[in-house]
Amino acid sequence: MRNPNRQGKFRNSIGEESKRPSPQERNTFANEEIPEKAILVSVCPNGQTMKRTEDYLDELEFLLRTAGGITVKKVIQKLDRPDTRTYVGSGKLDEIKEYKQALDADIIVVDDELSPAQLRNLEKEMECRILDRTTLILDIFARHARTSTARTQVELAQLQYMLPRLTRMWTHLERQRGGIGMRGPGETQIETDRRLIKEKISALKLQLAKLDTQKTLQRKNRESLVRVALVGYTNVGKSTILNLLAKSDVLAENKLFATLDTTVRKVVIGNLPFLLSDTVGFIRKLPTQLVESFKSTLDEVSEADLLLHVVDISHPDHQSQIDAVNKTLADIHADDKPVIMVYNKIDALGDSEYSENAELSIRISAAQKLNIDVLRNLLYDEIARIHAIRYPYNNFLY
Repeated sequence: MRNPNRQGKFRNSIGEESKRPSPQERNTFANEEIPEKAILVSVCPNGQTMKRTEDYLDELEFLLRTAGGITVKKVIQKLDRPDTRTYVGSGKLDEIKEYKQALDADIIVVDDELSPAQLRNLEKEMECRILDRTTLILDIFARHARTSTARTQVELAQLQYMLPRLTRMWTHLERQRGGIGMRGPGETQIETDRRLIKEKISALKLQLAKLDTQKTLQRKNRESLVRVALVGYTNVGKSTILNLLAKSDVLAENKLFATLDTTVRKVVIGNLPFLLSDTVGFIRKLPTQLVESFKSTLDEVSEADLLLHVVDISHPDHQSQIDAVNKTLADIHADDKPVIMVYNKIDALGDSEYSENAELSIRISAAQKLNIDVLRNLLYDEIARIHAIRYPYNNFLY
């Protein structure tokens, strides 16, 4: 009988004998996820301050950390506009190469969406994987997608992003295309994959259309109640506020895009019931593919009667985040709705000053439960007003 504790030999890919790892070692290797080391790169164009660029790069670092990576170096180059060939200039490219070798970096992450040509040229120059901002956001969405709807939406966005970049992804065929008689099969393979991806995109769009129809019916069944939607930049505390108002247990983490699926809860304040929904957080440069594929999710915002625009007032660049949210609201034609500005995280504000430009606004701390009762009273007044307009013959409750 074979001794189960015996460590045998096996041959690796080049025929050398090595010690076979034990089952415990194999499990350890399989379960450990070594974080990839990344160099973050950004261009500071004309009309943008270096401070603003640094803030954007800090956000990119948070995105990378949410995706499971670590930052080993940040590089910024001031240019009139990004280089059309390699995003940064040739001198800065050499500098990044030196950092990559010295710091043993695995990937380069760029804080913009790169064209297929820029991606191809950068990968050739750097001899490593290049990720742009869109790829990173799509990866985070893929990690956090829980329901079939969210997974379908993310897959559609990924395929739409991938389609024009197939030639870059098939670089392993370059050696074949370089040989006599091998040019055709390489190109044919790319065309085959392009066709398959287009077919998959069409199938996913049909699937999402069916899901959208179901969600539309669900929303129509809820038309008797006033609908309120939480909107805001990612990681500003929307889910925490939902949990406080609805006394629910929606996931609330200090991560970007912790919430992807729309969560709807029935809330009663006093004698007034209404529906409160938590939606996916917005972010600057939100990829077009995500806005399109998450249309059914964003419809909760488009069809809401009242928006609670949550702002992390402790963030040094909160006004830029407000602008990014307002831009997305305009993109989905939801910028004409009544809004209550909810300035959250006042416990982390310190001695900083800020101005409230909105007619309806409130300062709170969801984490410390500060001014939550004041928020409830403000919500009650606004929802009662909307209810009185919609149902003028059913106002005896108020």
